[in-house]
Amino acid sequence: MIDIEKKAKAYALKNAISYNGKAVVGKVISALFNEGLKKEDIGKYSKKIAEIVNEVNSLSLEEQKKLFEELKSEVSKRKVREGLPELPNVPKTGIITRFAPSASGPLHIGHTIPACLAFLYVKKYGGKFYVRIEDTNPENSYPDSYQLIKEDSEWLFEKTAEIVIQSDRMEIYYDYAEKLIEKNAAYVCSCTPDEFRECVSKKTECKCRNISVEENLERWKKMFNAFREGEAVLRFKTPERFGGMGHKNPAMRDFPLARINEKEHPRTGNKYRVWPLMNFAVAVDDIEMKMTHVIRGKDHRDNAERQKMIYAALGLEEKFPWTSFLGRIHFKDLELSTTKFREGINSGIYSGWDDPKLPTLASLRKRGYKPSAFWKLAERIGLSEADKLIEKKEYFLLLDSFNK
Repeated sequence: MIDIEKKAKAYALKNAISYNGKAVVGKVISALFNEGLKKEDIGKYSKKIAEIVNEVNSLSLEEQKKLFEELKSEVSKRKVREGLPELPNVPKTGIITRFAPSASGPLHIGHTIPACLAFLYVKKYGGKFYVRIEDTNPENSYPDSYQLIKEDSEWLFEKTAEIVIQSDRMEIYYDYAEKLIEKNAAYVCSCTPDEFRECVSKKTECKCRNISVEENLERWKKMFNAFREGEAVLRFKTPERFGGMGHKNPAMRDFPLARINEKEHPRTGNKYRVWPLMNFAVAVDDIEMKMTHVIRGKDHRDNAERQKMIYAALGLEEKFPWTSFLGRIHFKDLELSTTKFREGINSGIYSGWDDPKLPTLASLRKRGYKPSAFWKLAERIGLSEADKLIEKKEYFLLLDSFNK
């Protein structure tokens, strides 16, 4: 059985000596995880650990060094990582990366780990950081989200991010769609959903797959004025070298790139009826913005593979950004659905997006949290692919320890 209090004092002293006499509770807790502290025991020991850190911080640096000599055997030889892990393939000019929230509402704590890691790496290496608002699904785009995300981003990223909105870039997506058609890498499919599902299931080509480039260009034009909603979709032609319609993953077989959607968009109204789907818009934007590194959830592995195929079809496979996939943080007792938040606001359960009961950045900003608390927490988690199950109380204990 480890002596948590003794170990906490040793690590607090070590941390204090490394940081000019001031230890941080969060870093001590992180170190104790390596010594056997269980996440479920944080609540039990957090108050005592905070007291120990305060006691250590009240000592002079000389006193800390002297006391650490007596307790240094309690510190494991295993190196506790400080700072961000290095990224590969960093250009001399710095990295280009992005954080890409959907336009469904404001930012909340579920966004902060990948967003802050991307931001921190640009601070570390220099370069460019984009906040790219993904809003090419008209019915899922919430009108107030643009201003809310802008305010959250300016606060969390110190006004350093360039904010880009996908619905401002429609003509660019159309140009790339024509490029893919001209390269015989995409085609306009008029099969019904059931017909195409059967082709996917049987690993067979649909009747539209081998239509000529010229006819496909005509069909593409008809998507803007002749085909009705649901009658046609632009599909990627999965290359044979990637498996074609025989790809081991059915989701990779001639996946859709763009569709007709006549629902009114909150920003552009009914100006557009052909909308790029996520994988196509993301690939085009990453190409145009010259992304070098991307940090995203590991639930996007399949999307990254689709996007890499689009790069390859355009002769840009070597330009595909280095990608890190993060594990998901699952909150046992905390809701993170902006749709449900919005329903609660509309019904009067919450006073607004900054209601103290909500885990939005607007709420946490109002409650006195600093951007640096989220940066430090993201840095501590790092580029981990491990999923984490965490309780609300545990999360806020860690966040509070960094909010100094």
